[in-house]
Amino acid sequence: MRLDKYLKVTRIIKRRTVANEACDSAHVTVNGKSAKASYDVKLGDIIEVTFGEKTLKFRVLDIKEHALKADASSMYEAITE
Repeated sequence: MRLDKYLKVTRIIKRRTVANEACDSAHVTVNGKSAKASYDVKLGDIIEVTFGEKTLKFRVLDIKEHALKADASSMYEAITE
Protein backbone atom coordinates (compact mmCIF):
# COMPACT_ATOMS: atom_id res chain seq x y z
CA MET A 1 0.00 0.00 0.00
CA ARG A 2 1.20 3.51 -0.77
CA LEU A 3 2.47 5.57 2.15
CA ASP A 4 -0.03 8.41 1.64
CA LYS A 5 -2.94 5.96 1.58
CA TYR A 6 -1.66 4.16 4.69
CA LEU A 7 -1.48 7.44 6.60
CA LYS A 8 -5.08 8.20 5.58
CA VAL A 9 -6.52 4.71 6.27
CA THR A 10 -4.93 4.63 9.74
CA ARG A 11 -6.18 8.18 10.37
CA ILE A 12 -2.71 9.43 11.33
CA ILE A 13 -3.40 12.15 8.75
CA LYS A 14 -7.06 12.85 7.97
CA ARG A 15 -6.88 13.48 4.21
CA ARG A 16 -4.84 11.71 1.54
CA THR A 17 -3.98 14.98 -0.23
CA VAL A 18 -2.57 16.35 3.04
CA ALA A 19 -0.59 13.12 3.51
CA ASN A 20 0.73 13.44 -0.04
CA GLU A 21 1.83 17.05 0.58
CA ALA A 22 3.50 16.05 3.88
CA CYS A 23 5.51 13.38 2.06
CA ASP A 24 6.49 15.79 -0.74
CA SER A 25 7.70 18.40 1.75
CA ALA A 26 9.86 15.84 3.65
CA HIS A 27 7.76 15.80 6.84
CA VAL A 28 7.48 11.99 6.67
CA THR A 29 10.35 9.53 7.02
CA VAL A 30 10.32 5.72 6.85
CA ASN A 31 13.09 3.80 8.60
CA GLY A 32 15.08 7.03 9.00
CA LYS A 33 14.95 8.03 5.33
CA SER A 34 12.77 10.67 3.70
CA ALA A 35 9.98 8.89 1.83
CA LYS A 36 7.82 9.81 -1.13
CA ALA A 37 4.05 9.31 -1.10
CA SER A 38 4.45 6.36 -3.49
CA TYR A 39 6.64 4.38 -1.04
CA ASP A 40 5.31 0.83 -0.57
CA VAL A 41 4.62 0.36 3.17
CA LYS A 42 5.70 -2.99 4.64
CA LEU A 43 5.05 -4.67 7.99
CA GLY A 44 7.57 -3.55 10.61
CA ASP A 45 8.39 -0.20 8.96
CA ILE A 46 9.01 2.71 11.33
CA ILE A 47 7.19 5.86 10.16
CA GLU A 48 7.97 9.29 11.60
CA VAL A 49 5.63 12.21 10.92
CA THR A 50 6.64 15.76 11.86
CA PHE A 51 3.89 18.26 12.70
CA GLY A 52 5.69 21.56 13.37
CA GLU A 53 7.76 21.00 16.53
CA LYS A 54 6.14 17.64 17.33
CA THR A 55 7.35 14.33 15.88
CA LEU A 56 5.22 11.18 16.06
CA LYS A 57 6.77 7.74 15.54
CA PHE A 58 4.85 4.58 14.58
CA ARG A 59 5.59 0.92 13.81
CA VAL A 60 3.43 -0.70 11.09
CA LEU A 61 1.61 -3.74 12.51
CA ASP A 62 -1.04 -4.37 9.85
CA ILE A 63 -1.93 -3.24 6.33
CA LYS A 64 -5.58 -3.13 5.25
CA GLU A 65 -7.17 -1.39 2.28
CA HIS A 66 -10.08 -0.18 4.40
CA ALA A 67 -10.48 0.17 8.16
CA LEU A 68 -13.22 1.35 10.45
CA LYS A 69 -12.37 4.20 12.80
CA ALA A 70 -12.35 1.78 15.76
CA ASP A 71 -9.92 -0.59 13.98
CA ALA A 72 -7.56 2.04 12.55
CA SER A 73 -5.42 2.40 15.67
CA SER A 74 -4.74 -1.36 15.75
CA MET A 75 -2.86 -1.07 12.43
CA TYR A 76 0.10 0.68 14.08
CA GLU A 77 1.93 0.95 17.38
CA ALA A 78 3.02 4.34 18.71
CA ILE A 79 6.68 4.43 19.74
CA THR A 80 7.71 6.74 22.56
CA GLU A 81 11.26 7.63 23.36
